[in-house]
Amino acid sequence: MQQLTRAQWTDRMKRHEQRAREWIDPHLQRRSRGEKHPIWDFLFDYYSIRPSRVLRWHPGLDATLIDATDAPHTHWRDYTVKQDGTVCADVDSFLSHRGNAMDKVLTLLRASEDNRAQFDCFGLHEWAMVYRQENHRHPLPLRLSQKETDAVVEKHDIKCTHFDAYRFFTPPAKPLNLTVLNNTTRPAHEQAGCLHVGMDLYKWAAKMEPLVPGELLLDCFELARDIRLLDMEASPYDCRELGYGVVPIETPEGKAEYVARQRGFTERAKPLRHRLVAILEAVLEG
Repeated sequence: MQQLTRAQWTDRMKRHEQRAREWIDPHLQRRSRGEKHPIWDFLFDYYSIRPSRVLRWHPGLDATLIDATDAPHTHWRDYTVKQDGTVCADVDSFLSHRGNAMDKVLTLLRASEDNRAQFDCFGLHEWAMVYRQENHRHPLPLRLSQKETDAVVEKHDIKCTHFDAYRFFTPPAKPLNLTVLNNTTRPAHEQAGCLHVGMDLYKWAAKMEPLVPGELLLDCFELARDIRLLDMEASPYDCRELGYGVVPIETPEGKAEYVARQRGFTERAKPLRHRLVAILEAVLEG
């Protein structure tokens, strides 16, 4: 168990908040003005993770705060304050209300490590979400006409392996997917090449608080942020009015760029996933 002096944990807490605010503050400012952002709101709204939770620094499973009776952690769930004035995560309390859910998370994380990574989906899940549908999920124009967008879907094999993406397919798009996905068989299909599987590490890390160190949470957040940009740049939506680019996956050049960036994110995700798995194994099986 790592013993963090008061100077150490206060410094890490301060640096965590500074790092998080780079993205949290613009989000809060937009929200105060009633503005929606079709790319970045996803990180907070779709995942239902409050910005205040991202701002919180946790020392993690294997750390204890010294001289911490006045630390904010003493008011947070799943912490214990000991008679000597130290504070640490209360694993028993966490497992009492999160244990069953964490079993499922560990199963998914292991599955995504073990199943073969695939790099031939080309982000067509976003295209399948607008297929033959005039009303779209995001307030952005399509890069192509609706007819041309539908044609892109019809000219490709749809190989989505992520249930949470698949469930947003339009009704005529679902039968086009090579695999019928459902929540029960999800572990059989989760794989590390999937953009959404990489973004989900941020969701799992948040659900695992306070066992996950704040630095690891922000590493997962930043990975999800970078993946989200590719997700939208490769989508049928035109993000150029927001200052972002286009990855035209309907072309050979666009496919090559998509796969190159996809492989890069898969490599970035590996050590983060491994650390999350190690934490869950320690509390569930250790």
